[in-house]
Amino acid sequence: MDLYLYNTLTRTKERFTPIQAGSVGLYTCGPTVYNYAHIGNLRTYVFEDILKRVMVYNGLIVKHVMNITDVGHLTGDRDMGEDKMETGAQREGRTAWEIAAHYTAAFKEDLAHLNIVDPDIWCKATDTIPEQITLIETLENKGFTYRTSDGIYFDTSKFDGYAQLSRQNREALQEGARVEKNVEKRNPTDFALWKFSPADTQRQMEWDSPWGIGFPGWHIECSAMSMKFLGKQLDIHCGGTDHIDVHHTNEIAQSEAATGHKFFNFWMHGEFLNIQGGKKMAKSEGNFLTLENAFIKNDVDPLVYRYATFHSHYRKPMDYSDDSVAAAQNGLRNLRSQVARLIDSTGDEQAAVHAGFKEKFMAQLNDDLNMPRALAVLQELLKSGESEAVKLATVREFDTAILGLELDRVEEAAPLPQEVLGLMAMRKTARAEKNWAESDRIRDEIQAMGYIVQDGKEGMQVIKQ
Repeated sequence: MDLYLYNTLTRTKERFTPIQAGSVGLYTCGPTVYNYAHIGNLRTYVFEDILKRVMVYNGLIVKHVMNITDVGHLTGDRDMGEDKMETGAQREGRTAWEIAAHYTAAFKEDLAHLNIVDPDIWCKATDTIPEQITLIETLENKGFTYRTSDGIYFDTSKFDGYAQLSRQNREALQEGARVEKNVEKRNPTDFALWKFSPADTQRQMEWDSPWGIGFPGWHIECSAMSMKFLGKQLDIHCGGTDHIDVHHTNEIAQSEAATGHKFFNFWMHGEFLNIQGGKKMAKSEGNFLTLENAFIKNDVDPLVYRYATFHSHYRKPMDYSDDSVAAAQNGLRNLRSQVARLIDSTGDEQAAVHAGFKEKFMAQLNDDLNMPRALAVLQELLKSGESEAVKLATVREFDTAILGLELDRVEEAAPLPQEVLGLMAMRKTARAEKNWAESDRIRDEIQAMGYIVQDGKEGMQVIKQ
């Protein structure tokens, strides 16, 4: 079955064919480890996890590289402002190296909580300084660079295909770049490859180079690392949609200028997470939620968030609210309850995965990772007339291979308060007497206390929201 993916570079959905038959080189932009990842960031990592799992499910061998940006990402994406690592160190009274180690560990914990499969290769910007310097030297020898008082810059006017990814005209790009003005830049869109350490300040992270003591620009890191670890296997590069206009555009320019060859064949981007009211979640806006403060500390399974992301296509904005979390929590709990019933009814009975439902499931996954429709296939399977054993085997494969929701996890519900138990008894009596108005009133009272009331073949069920 062919795999079709949306390529930001061409703005079309294309059949994916790897450069080397049977294997894929995948590079995903990792975090800048100066603070915790917010759940908007994590939505992108869930999408990339699904992409990798789908490719493996299609029989491909995936070599996945993810970078850790622990130097060089300035507070202004266009090379103005302070290094985010240095400002993080000042904020917390620790060294930049300690900040990087702490938030790298926290990020990896978030991935584990969300059942995101680790990359094959973690690479830190600070571990690849020699490769970055070599790449800048190549660009210098080819005439793409110039020197200013604060660094070595890439001259975007010398690279004809600069806007091939963003598809913005040069005038629009220049207007956007003027927000952070540097009078020494030849063109507003030019960007730093190497920044000089301030003469009057001792930086915590700095290295010697042919141009003087300093540190790399944010963009050169990803080019050097992806080419070092993937070589000629530059199949897919992923990140958030906010990387299109600057970071990924600059990566392409410097990489193709240096090598004379196409950088990556496919560029894939995840859309924003919007908080209630339609505003994107961002650290700069001060409205960001982490997995810890939004889920874990509230005793909400982080996999509820993973499940919630599946209800919006990765290329569409996702709305986040307390109601959407509650709906996802109830949906995941319901799925696990259905799987628990399948386990109870089948015992040790073994069965093969249903070929027809697997084909349907893969058809949706291979249509640009259409998770909402893949979930619909899962629900169709659970409601079908297939044997319980076949359903269970098929659900387990879908979950293990793709969903990562631990659907066969046995959950122990907390005991219900006596007040709720009393109301349940009153409602049971009202229903027996066919007093539907009183039954509805009691249901509403129970739900106002933070519980979900469900009526089904097995009678009334009350679940904590």
